[in-house]
Amino acid sequence: MERFLQIFKIKDLRKKVFIVGGLLVVYRILAAIPVPGVDSSKIKDILSSNQLLGFFNVFSGGALSNLSIIMLSVAPYITSTIIMQLLTMIFPNLKAMYYEEGSAGRAKFNRLSRYITVPLAAVQAYGFINILTSQGLISPLSPFDLIRNVIIITAGSLVVMWIGELISEQKIGNGISFIIFAGIVSSLPREAQQLVLNWNSGTIRIDLILLFLAVAILVIGGVVFIQEGERRIPVSYAKRVRGNKLYGGASSYLPLKVNQAGVIPIIFAISILLFPQFIAQFATIISPSLAVKLNVIVTQFFNNQLIYGIIYFLLVVVFTYFYTAVTFDPKEISKNLQRAGGFIAGIRPGESTTDYLGKVINRITFSGALFLGIIAILPNITQAFTGVSSLSVGGTALLIVVAVALDTARQINSQLIMREYEGFN
Repeated sequence: MERFLQIFKIKDLRKKVFIVGGLLVVYRILAAIPVPGVDSSKIKDILSSNQLLGFFNVFSGGALSNLSIIMLSVAPYITSTIIMQLLTMIFPNLKAMYYEEGSAGRAKFNRLSRYITVPLAAVQAYGFINILTSQGLISPLSPFDLIRNVIIITAGSLVVMWIGELISEQKIGNGISFIIFAGIVSSLPREAQQLVLNWNSGTIRIDLILLFLAVAILVIGGVVFIQEGERRIPVSYAKRVRGNKLYGGASSYLPLKVNQAGVIPIIFAISILLFPQFIAQFATIISPSLAVKLNVIVTQFFNNQLIYGIIYFLLVVVFTYFYTAVTFDPKEISKNLQRAGGFIAGIRPGESTTDYLGKVINRITFSGALFLGIIAILPNITQAFTGVSSLSVGGTALLIVVAVALDTARQINSQLIMREYEGFN
């Protein structure tokens, strides 16, 4: 407790914590402001029957169930980030901008991602309005009202993106992850209340609640174990003579985390799973009858829990490898080691080191990817055995909450150490 209070003894760090807290309060206030001219009283039924929209509602902090002006939350920005990362594999100039131009290149890359967010937010806003209209949750809108609501929802998504960037600038956590974290945490009291009501009414047995709590504890332990797990590769540095002094000769290690990607693969996977529904609704511009057929196909496809679970699992695994490949470049690490006079014992510097690091990261990422995939579909497995849909978001939600909490504690700890304060153990 005393170490935790040290955060508030440092003026600069205390200011950052208050800024982040204030921004999250603003986010929660925006989540309670509904879009003009809509009635949110009927939307709970569709959210309970549609698992994807239920996920999205949790991550938006209930903004979707309130038909809030920020109902899209960070989904458009995440989708634009996915698109930009994929484009780096196609266009060498984008790849060079991201990897070789340093912080200036990253800033330009992120700026392009923000530009793409605007049309994506407009498309997703239009798709959401059509989904809700087709379900009878919104009365048919006039062209003026439709355009107005699309603009409002798009602007709300951009405001959330801006809030996320302001949080990231405080350097005590990733802003986008923080917003998703806040959305999940804000829904926990409501979920707990619903569990108690279901238990009192006899809908859920006490043994199922105890089973859920046991699984939650195991998931938390597993997340901590995987998130903190790493493979340490010993690195030696050659002795070098500069003038009359001898440098080098020390030994260190290169830490390779089991889960390099964190919670990003799950966020990416959910965004991809939501996208077909937006496309189906956006097709009304071309042909209303085509949009109806596409919507029926998409709904039937994802209502099949087996198919949904398999696709979700595969997407998480694929995005884990993809994001790890984007953030960890064995060739660049090998170059940096060689420039610093470092080498891995028994491995020749250069191309051999690159191949070795590539093989190691692929092997340990396999374990991390399988873990993330199993955690992602764990609620589906639990629901299949218990038949209780109210426990269907536990695995992913717990994973994100624990991972974001660990990352935030780690960044705060590093700032405490920088200021010569002892951090958390």
